[in-house]
Amino acid sequence: MPRKNSVASSVASTATPVNADAALVLRRFRQIFNAVKSHFQQLEKRSGLGGAQIWTLSVIQQHPGIGTGALAQAMDIHQSTTSNLVKLLIERELVEARKSGSDRRSVQLHVLPAGAKILKHVRGPYTGVLPDALERLDAVTLTNLNRDLSRLTVLLSNVDEDSALTPLAEL
Repeated sequence: MPRKNSVASSVASTATPVNADAALVLRRFRQIFNAVKSHFQQLEKRSGLGGAQIWTLSVIQQHPGIGTGALAQAMDIHQSTTSNLVKLLIERELVEARKSGSDRRSVQLHVLPAGAKILKHVRGPYTGVLPDALERLDAVTLTNLNRDLSRLTVLLSNVDEDSALTPLAEL
């Protein structure tokens, strides 16, 4: 037993001290990530759909007849990601794609009754808790947060720029 304590105190004495402010910020990130993860897990448990699928379904319900391009823009995600999400919702018969008038390549998306039923039984926010919270921040706070997070991403060596357009539920 004494050996265990001596090993712990040896590691503690040689470890680099953690900057207290950095540790507090890291804890905040952990809390945020945990809240996001927990929210999406609850959505999936209640609906059988992933968070990004629920969000897609909700946007289509809010904008009947929306096309995939406008849907991608509304969700601020890649067009290919949007197409994959829509394809899954169509396969599960939660959404239908109707061809529009003159341009037969263009489709209009509509939520089917089964999709509406799922949204009725799932608590929002459908976009996720982080986007919802960010929407409720004032402009000055958002500007400062954006500036500060931009500084942080510069210091990270492996930032994937494309990940900025990936839904949080899929990260």
